Amino acid sequence: MGTTAETIAALKKTLGDSLCVVGHHYQQESVITHCDITGDSLELARKVADITAPHIVFCGVYFMAESAALLARPGQQIYLPETAANCVMSQMTPATRVNEVLERLNAAGRNVVPLAYVNTSLAVKAVVGRFGGAVCTSANARTMLRWALEQGDSVLFLPDKNLGRNTARELGLDASQWRILDIRRKSDAADAPEDIRERLLLWPGCCAIHAKFTPEQIRAMREAHPDCLVAVHPECSPEVVQAADAAGSTAFLIKYAAQAPQDSTVVIGTETNLVERLRARHAGHHTVARLHRAYCSHMAKVTEDKLLTTLQHIRAGIAQPVSIPSAHRAPARASLERMLEACRKAGV
Repeated sequence: MGTTAETIAALKKTLGDSLCVVGHHYQQESVITHCDITGDSLELARKVADITAPHIVFCGVYFMAESAALLARPGQQIYLPETAANCVMSQMTPATRVNEVLERLNAAGRNVVPLAYVNTSLAVKAVVGRFGGAVCTSANARTMLRWALEQGDSVLFLPDKNLGRNTARELGLDASQWRILDIRRKSDAADAPEDIRERLLLWPGCCAIHAKFTPEQIRAMREAHPDCLVAVHPECSPEVVQAADAAGSTAFLIKYAAQAPQDSTVVIGTETNLVERLRARHAGHHTVARLHRAYCSHMAKVTEDKLLTTLQHIRAGIAQPVSIPSAHRAPARASLERMLEACRKAGV
């Protein structure tokens, strides 16, 4: 019997054009090596629509597979090698609470339009869709926040307060124009909706991975490598983003590392699997270093062995696809389609 990698390769050859394996950049190298398509959230959302294979295996976390299932063609099935691969940030936004907060805010007489980061559950995307809102990614957050600000009186950006604040600053909104909401259930703790007049309302969530990066780490890297360039993901705090030389989506960070001068040192602040991949890719030309060790434990739940099991189940006809509740399908899809349409119009 061959190795796991050899067995996967053989199964992929047997399944042929009926299979497409998709992977997010934060996956382990042992998984990425088997992926036919890789990308960040925006890239993968766009590419799913062009896949013709009836079986799509999504190597990522659950909300990504849900989004792929929403955008899949009739007859296509989406499979996730590990259904327990979730997202801490996504879990900070229970759909019922999002719905309650939006109802409360809009009952006060203002038109509050929700803008949900793609790192949210299908149920949250459905709530957002019902309130006329859309989804965004780190790559198109600026475009989508501008779009949302044009739709109503205020925007509720959720769940990542850091991406929301960093994007707002790019658009020229200062701190006087935003508010981090108190979304606790106790009536004496929650914000009084009649007192809220800010244009941007922020859900108090964050990414557990990017929250590990600090301005002190950047200062330490600059002391060790005086001429280094530092680029970070906009899920980092505003203080980290301001201390860095550049900030942008996963796709931006990949391009930033690729364009670095020979013999330079580029420090990247994002998930470590990607940073290590960039380090190997550019070895011999320039140095790519991680700002700090930061692995996503949920992404790591998708393994080469679990990918193999999924492919075996597809071949045997017993694989369980990602299921989309019928009540959520139309509004959740609407939130995704509004994003794709707004980006098409903006040329993003």
